[in-house]
Amino acid sequence: MSYSAAQPLTPWRWLGVPMLQCLAVTLLLALPFRVLGLRLPEPVLPLMVTFAWAVIRPSILAPLAVLFLGLFLDILWGAPLGLWAVTLLTAYGVVLASRNMMAGQSQPMMWAWYATVCVVAVAAAYLFSMLDAHRMPNLISVFWQLLATIVLYPFAHRLIDRFEDADVRFR
Repeated sequence: MSYSAAQPLTPWRWLGVPMLQCLAVTLLLALPFRVLGLRLPEPVLPLMVTFAWAVIRPSILAPLAVLFLGLFLDILWGAPLGLWAVTLLTAYGVVLASRNMMAGQSQPMMWAWYATVCVVAVAAAYLFSMLDAHRMPNLISVFWQLLATIVLYPFAHRLIDRFEDADVRFR
């Protein structure tokens, strides 16, 4: 249920602002800063907005923004160019294909859908990086990154809640 009136669906509001916020927080979490000897978590923040954009409405601009975010992650994390772009586009496609089943679901059920999409995306990234490096990435690190990403669902829900009723053509 929507808590406030839906915002108008202009591209800079539902794509541009969340993308810039996602880039800024990703850069902030990538700083070499330690708290009590532990590094800051590095969740896949673009996965959160990718999920929200696919749920809000089909668009031509959203996959381009997802591609840009994926290439940004590749450059920032030193991954092979295209690894996170393909991974995020895979997640976007999965959400877009199952969008009709998600319509009208409760927040806990949407969180379960989000967790499933996160598992699919991280598994795809794991397989792609394993094929590129010819060895397995550390499963414990992958698990913690996945968990940190799944915990961020309330931010995706907030974005969905703000814009999902803005365009009645796609309900």
